Amino acid sequence: MNAKIHHSAVRRAVVVLSAALAMLVAACGGSSSDNTTRDDVIALAEASFSADVGLEELPESLKTFVACAVDAVVEELDLSWSDVERALEESGDLNSLTSDTDEMSPAGLECLGELTFEDLVLIGGGSDDDLFGSGASSYGDDPELDALWDACEAGDDVACDDLYWESPLGSEYESFGLSCAGRGCGGEEAVGEAVVVVDGGEEIQIRSLDTITGDLAFIGIPHQNAVMAAIADYGDIEGFSVAMGQGLDDGCSADVADAAAQSIVEDAQIVGVIGTTCSVAAAAAAPLITDADIVMISGSGTSQTLTSDLQGTAGIHYSPGFYRTAHNDLYQGVAMAHFVFGELGMTTAAAIHDGDRYTEGLASAFADAFEQLGGTVTGFEVVDMWETNMVPVLTEIAAGSPEALFFPIFQPTGEFVAAQARGVAGLENVQLLAADSLLNFDYLELSESEGMYFTSLHTDFGASVNQSTGKTAFEVLDDYWADHGEEPSSAYWASTYDATTILLSAIEANAEVNDAGQLVIDKAGISSSVAALRDYGGLTGSISCDDFGDCGSQKIVIVHHTDSGDADAGMVNVVFEYAP
Repeated sequence: MNAKIHHSAVRRAVVVLSAALAMLVAACGGSSSDNTTRDDVIALAEASFSADVGLEELPESLKTFVACAVDAVVEELDLSWSDVERALEESGDLNSLTSDTDEMSPAGLECLGELTFEDLVLIGGGSDDDLFGSGASSYGDDPELDALWDACEAGDDVACDDLYWESPLGSEYESFGLSCAGRGCGGEEAVGEAVVVVDGGEEIQIRSLDTITGDLAFIGIPHQNAVMAAIADYGDIEGFSVAMGQGLDDGCSADVADAAAQSIVEDAQIVGVIGTTCSVAAAAAAPLITDADIVMISGSGTSQTLTSDLQGTAGIHYSPGFYRTAHNDLYQGVAMAHFVFGELGMTTAAAIHDGDRYTEGLASAFADAFEQLGGTVTGFEVVDMWETNMVPVLTEIAAGSPEALFFPIFQPTGEFVAAQARGVAGLENVQLLAADSLLNFDYLELSESEGMYFTSLHTDFGASVNQSTGKTAFEVLDDYWADHGEEPSSAYWASTYDATTILLSAIEANAEVNDAGQLVIDKAGISSSVAALRDYGGLTGSISCDDFGDCGSQKIVIVHHTDSGDADAGMVNVVFEYAP
């Protein structure tokens, strides 16, 4: 069959649904009793619905639809059946339970899935003509739709609305009406979930989602500062300024990140997110954010599970629309394995992680690469990130007599491992190794950190220039010092700066000012632009995105820390460089 379902049939279902739900508010008057139940209210709703569609008896599928809608309204308005009973007793209707009966219609829209094609025919007026059209798809197929197209193209938003509702689903008529000929409609809100309209005088909204509270705030706060710096350096887009809003906290946890993501998707004006700091937070937030057609770019979330295994297989937490300018952990683990086996000449090693996606992924990458090089992994253990006594786990590790111990974990757990390892028999001379999660001034100032090797992203940016702002890494650092009185305490400040300018460039490439002076932004286009990024000049070097959102340069270095009294030197004492 070439015919397509018409929007008008679905629209009729929505109208009838609204009428039935309005009945729940107003038509219950006079039916109150001391024993009002869910079944009583649903029976009233069925009666009203039957009358509206002209049926003496509703088929079972329509009864299911009505019951679903009633339940959805009660849940949306947070009612109990006792609430319904009490309102009926006091006023004979439910008007006292909500100030806006329009709240109820969206609550029941999910129930449209209960309807069959036959139901839509009945609701649409009883004929197939109300459900199916002639198969008109594009301009020239239908004179009436062509007339609406012409009026819509000429600037008549009402005609655009009519064109959308009267057109077959999936047709060019539909998409043309939905976008108001591509210029955006109405002036007050997006005409579709993938389009955002910014009124004149308003700001383009993006958000920073980083770890800005708790023990790891020293990592996330510099990222948030880098986002603000990049916005200021980039400037306006088509005469519209960009706002980051209040920085959001990912808590370096799934629960906190999930709550923050919910707040982001509830704001229809947000067109992009920079973050998260931690991979575990990204795994929770990215599906929600990207499902809302909002691009998310992380400057530090490095877990392989967020993108791919670099062999063409998506990670278990891959979300289309998530990108990162940070490296993939596989490279960080591989780099440390090559260094330990090839440079230090050690053939046995163990690894510890804390169960976090970042730490486990990095430890696994190290272990796999070390074995592939010919080494032996003598132990692979997990610790509780809140545990202070590492001796039991370290004793298990010592049983394998490893020459090296890699623990890509966070503080304070990493402090306890370093402080307690030397006191465990069999680990007195073990070479301690860590990742960028512990490469910070606080950790390097601990005496136990002396002699350790750390993986880090390549930070010798030299005179590299961000192509969107024209700023060099040196200039951005000078500005950071002037604004905050210190250098950034996270090595990922530059990749976060690049992530922000990439997002802003993509927004600019997919935004245009309409005749009403509004900025119309295509959110889906933003993602397409980032996905197509090739050889973008960033502070961190040349940036290109692969099919799974890995965009970073993937250069890794190993630094050797020798003096806790000179943490600055430890941060930059590069002894090995790795590039895939």
